[in-house]
Amino acid sequence: MIETMLMTHSILIKAFLAFLVLGLFVPKMTANNPLKFKKASFLYTMIFQALMTMIVFVGIVALVAGDLPFGLSTIIMIIVFAIMMALEIVKYKKIKKGNLEDASTFTMLRSGFLKTGIINIVILVAMVVLMVLKAKGVVAI
Repeated sequence: MIETMLMTHSILIKAFLAFLVLGLFVPKMTANNPLKFKKASFLYTMIFQALMTMIVFVGIVALVAGDLPFGLSTIIMIIVFAIMMALEIVKYKKIKKGNLEDASTFTMLRSGFLKTGIINIVILVAMVVLMVLKAKGVVAI
């Protein structure tokens, strides 16, 4: 049972990573249309939050149902979740409130979208590497 939950958690994380990588193309695909960029950003944010919520929910269920210890790795996962969610919320609020009709603001918000996506990918990959190293016994957290 716990193996299935952890496998589901792992699959969701891989799907989320693929989504983040595909999200890097949003600024490029909407380069000429500020309204389209705003709508795509909203859709991206909703899917981002839905996937993150699924990952967290499956992780919590695995933690409770599997009677796993609440250790440093779990605390790190919670911190990573909070950082990634905060970055996404701040990014979307800036896009929502920004004057996208101004060319310089639109360019700045598109580059911010890209930078936030790259930061989220780096954070997620670092967490995956850390957990793989933990599973192999290289890191004791």
